[in-house]
Amino acid sequence: MTADHGGELSDSLKTFGAVLKALREESGLTQEEFAARVQYSPAYVAKIEQGKRFPPGDLPGRAEEVLGPVGVKVLAAAARSLTRRAGLASWFRQWAGIEEEAISLYAYECRAVPGLLQPEGYIRAVFDRRLPPVAEEQIEREVAARLGRQQLISTLQNTAFSFVIEQSILERRVGGGAVTRQVIDHLLEVGTRRNVEIQLMPTRQEDHCGIDGQMYLAETPTHQWVGYTEGQRSSTLISAAKDVSVLLQRYGKLRSQALDCRATVKLLEQMRGAL
Repeated sequence: MTADHGGELSDSLKTFGAVLKALREESGLTQEEFAARVQYSPAYVAKIEQGKRFPPGDLPGRAEEVLGPVGVKVLAAAARSLTRRAGLASWFRQWAGIEEEAISLYAYECRAVPGLLQPEGYIRAVFDRRLPPVAEEQIEREVAARLGRQQLISTLQNTAFSFVIEQSILERRVGGGAVTRQVIDHLLEVGTRRNVEIQLMPTRQEDHCGIDGQMYLAETPTHQWVGYTEGQRSSTLISAAKDVSVLLQRYGKLRSQALDCRATVKLLEQMRGAL
């Protein structure tokens, strides 16, 4: 996801932050006191109030005892008004909408860690190295958008997520050793969810059918499959049944060629130990 981002996300996040700040102050709490009550760090609460972070989905629930029933209703309404797709590249938004409704989501990546699995340090490392460079404010909007999108994994608990990731992506160590360790820890954590499967494709694999590049697949609530691929500042949504069938066949083969989930955990732990 690259350029063509507007100010919609920034404005809506700032509005939510202002609402949270007003409710907190009405309750007579400092940021530090509120953070302790909802079990988030003061720095995290500060960034939400400043409109620099997408609020976690469970924030209204955690804040109910702090803000009271009326206050939490106001906060929940403000949260519902946020548009997750704002701040995403215009050519990505259609797929982002499909993701939000999917009952199955598959991803094969040979370029970078899939966006749904990127911890914040990795996101920033990717954006910091992008050319042409962009303003810090735009980076903050895009980081917030990607972190917000990642909540799909926790909110879509009945959706089956499958990721096949090339080992070489982690071996590249984008952002350095500390960021790579953060990525590995995040993959290990997310991989424990019952609806998530993460498989590494070994760097040395002679029987490999992913030569044509990355692919994403989604099953809609009506059990139709849709494919998605990306290029340089562009994307293709694939809906023709015969073309989607090709991607499904290839993805199925890639899953059989990659390490299984247990072997993936073992390799990730070895890679972390070698950092």
